[in-house]
Amino acid sequence: MASAPISPQRITDDLDRLLEVLPEAVRTALGSAEAREQLLEVVLDLGRIPEARYPGRAVPLGANPIERSDLAAVVEQLGTFGGDNRAGIERTLHRISAIRNRSGDVVGLTCRVGRAVFGTVAMVRDLMDSGQSLLLMGRPGVGKTTALREIARVLADELDKRVVVIDTSNEIAGDGDIPHPAIGRARRMQVTRPELQHQVMIEAVENHMPEVIVIDEIGTELEAQAARTIAERGVMLVATAHGNELANLVKNPTLSDLVGGIESVTLGDEEARRRRTQKTVLERAAEPTFPMAVEMHSRDRWLVHRDVARTVDLLLRGQLPRPQVRQLDDQGRLQLSEPLAPKASPRPSPAAAPVRRIQEPAGVSAQPNLALRPLPDPEASPPTETPSAPLHLFNAGLSEPLIDQAIRSRRLPVQLVEAVEEADVVLAARQQLGQRPELRRRAQDAGLPILVIKADTLPQIQRGLERLLQRREDRPEATNAAARPAATSSRDDALEALEECRLAVEQVVLPQGQPVELLPRTEAIRRMQAELAARYQLTSAEFGSGSQLRLRLFPR
Repeated sequence: MASAPISPQRITDDLDRLLEVLPEAVRTALGSAEAREQLLEVVLDLGRIPEARYPGRAVPLGANPIERSDLAAVVEQLGTFGGDNRAGIERTLHRISAIRNRSGDVVGLTCRVGRAVFGTVAMVRDLMDSGQSLLLMGRPGVGKTTALREIARVLADELDKRVVVIDTSNEIAGDGDIPHPAIGRARRMQVTRPELQHQVMIEAVENHMPEVIVIDEIGTELEAQAARTIAERGVMLVATAHGNELANLVKNPTLSDLVGGIESVTLGDEEARRRRTQKTVLERAAEPTFPMAVEMHSRDRWLVHRDVARTVDLLLRGQLPRPQVRQLDDQGRLQLSEPLAPKASPRPSPAAAPVRRIQEPAGVSAQPNLALRPLPDPEASPPTETPSAPLHLFNAGLSEPLIDQAIRSRRLPVQLVEAVEEADVVLAARQQLGQRPELRRRAQDAGLPILVIKADTLPQIQRGLERLLQRREDRPEATNAAARPAATSSRDDALEALEECRLAVEQVVLPQGQPVELLPRTEAIRRMQAELAARYQLTSAEFGSGSQLRLRLFPR
């Protein structure tokens, strides 16, 4: 863990300019400094009490509902709304968005506070010097546009770059013909209609010779194509895109080209054997438009992918990327957590301690009380033959089109069922299973094995289905309902059980101080799990009866 000093952030918001256009009652309620601090937006809906929204909470303003005259007075001061139903206040960064009824009348306003925060770019200041294109991702309200504005200023004023800002909604440089000082010497090009943003992007390159183009919200295929065209001309791009993390962008067919695109490739027999994988695989189609990417999880915690191409390749192989974590501590210092390089290790033998140490990426937390099953060993051999009887699978929240694609592409004897009671196995993603504890209880009551995969992606789903089929082939008695709960003493089942125990200890019991109940296992495997828990100085006890005997781990 390394730390570096960071300059104090300076914030300007021109909040008084926004309050001037709001109704008198709202202005009075927001008169104190405490009410203005961290204010995100003010919501004015016809017939409802106005509301002030802050991070994680909402506060009513007064006791009188908004009337049509109040909305009309605000709209009159703002002027004309654009094609995107947005308006602004000249020379400020505030944005007012309208909600209209079927007749076109304004029945609601969302008044979003725009702030220029000087100093946020220090989180990625070193990336600016590289000259490579940078993509910002994150949920709404996390500060993407604010960071974009500051990056434009630093590139133009401190690095002396010719910067052009494509400001579709006037959110980056404010309303009016004169840009807000927050973008420095950067030039601003406005867009008449949102659907023409891609044309303005190309026009900026052809007419104004920029070295850097800054774009907020690339959201269509045409805009993604324009971004690639610009990047291929040697112009640096700084943009934001829809999506919380890079994995979301990879699965988005509209925007996946930003990170290189995805194509299905058929391997030769020799190459498939060398890779120890199926013949049809997903691979990155081209070099990413944005070589670097940042996931903004909060205003003071960013994950940096310095090599997007490598990250995408890892995701397509079903492996977890290791981004750099950058976070501001309580003293305003920037903490850098470097990713750990994976260590090569031989495949464990049955005689060795069957506990595989897996470095989890920073920021990933496990759901409590989950009995996790790991993915199969990537070096394991595929099944030699396909069972004739179909495997009845219950889908617990995964993408059905991806499951269907995996079944069709590999011609797997798998049949989806609608009810848990009709299934032979349950397939779920780690996050979805944590949100549905009743499903886990129903599966345990029915004696159904649950395979939990790490992500809702095609490679992960394909590998999970093949793993389930291989387990059934290795354990033919599993098709008998009376024999389902009984796990075999094979190496794979032992590894799964111990990995389940390790993940429960390291992700829930130790950090969260919560007990975890594991899945039903045989007596021999329960003994191995208890010995592993003892190595962590934890106590354990058996619960259930008969085939439902299982181990529960307790915190210290």
